[in-house]
Amino acid sequence: MKRIVIFASGSGTNAENLIVFFHNRDNASVIQVMTNNPRAKVLDRCKKLNVSALSFNQTAFSKTDDVLNLLKKANPDLIVLAGFLWKFPEHILAQFRNKVINIHPALLPKYGGKGMYGMHVHEAVVANKEKETGITIHYINEHYDEGAIIFQAKCDINSNDSAADVAEKIHILEMEHFPNVVNSLLDD
Repeated sequence: MKRIVIFASGSGTNAENLIVFFHNRDNASVIQVMTNNPRAKVLDRCKKLNVSALSFNQTAFSKTDDVLNLLKKANPDLIVLAGFLWKFPEHILAQFRNKVINIHPALLPKYGGKGMYGMHVHEAVVANKEKETGITIHYINEHYDEGAIIFQAKCDINSNDSAADVAEKIHILEMEHFPNVVNSLLDD
């Protein structure tokens, strides 16, 4: 059975979607959720779904080996960032090369980089009068949103769409595609 660890910073809808998707599968399961936000709603979702979850601070994540050691003990086959906002430290990436992926709410390389997350992305997409947007699932490297692209899905933007409308379209794409892409990576 393949082992998945999820990192999330906020509400955890993508994390919950992955947990539910893999709950009764025989090829993989979510064994741990980790967050940098001790008040993140993802912790409540994990409690409800009976999945181990814990929070950590910046020191444990990037200045010591505390989070790295937890990951080594968990021995994940894949680390999935699902709305995780901190840059992943190089000392963790070195131990889990090509095993850390992220979902981004735009069609990279457009609208990526530091500070480009959530509504910031959707507002920029609308302000620039883009005709389409989408999601990108990609490997993580030492730079924000520059890892190799695994998968993209697109949706149209109407001229009267608000950033909130775009966010809803992106959410639908995430719910539909993210678990299947994760599953296919684990099957490879």
